[in-house]
Amino acid sequence: MSEIVKKGWNKYLLQLQLNPLRTKAITSGVLIGSSDIIAQKITGVKKLQFRIVLLLMLYGLLYSGPFGHFFYKLMDLIIKGKKGNKTVAKKVLLEQLTSSPWNNMLFMMYYGVGKQLMHKFVHHYHTWAVRTAVYAGIYFLSNSLLLVECGQTAAHTVSKKN
Repeated sequence: MSEIVKKGWNKYLLQLQLNPLRTKAITSGVLIGSSDIIAQKITGVKKLQFRIVLLLMLYGLLYSGPFGHFFYKLMDLIIKGKKGNKTVAKKVLLEQLTSSPWNNMLFMMYYGVGKQLMHKFVHHYHTWAVRTAVYAGIYFLSNSLLLVECGQTAAHTVSKKN
């Protein structure tokens, strides 16, 4: 890994420890906005639809990032133990059975209403199937980062005690 990337990653991890809510909210907004730009390019959109990118970035910033932050804090209270495959599996299962259906429904409603409002300004939309696939990948990535952050916080806590 190059030194610049390593230094940037370490600064990001430090921000996760110092300002976890803000960092996760910004990360979620940036990732969902980036994924939409990539999806628009893949689907062949001639001119990027920045209003939709902004709409999705606001969703990530104001809902998805903060919700994930507090949901994982709640799971830490419910599921004891911060390390190990069993703990991770329990958290993933709990998330898939509880918050994932809710978040998917809420996202589709938000995206649908937002898209209808944006339709006044933007008249041509391409298929959202690719976007949905990209969002699913980014959603998995952001949850993986949350799990990594939980593990690093636990490791940091254990190292302080020793």
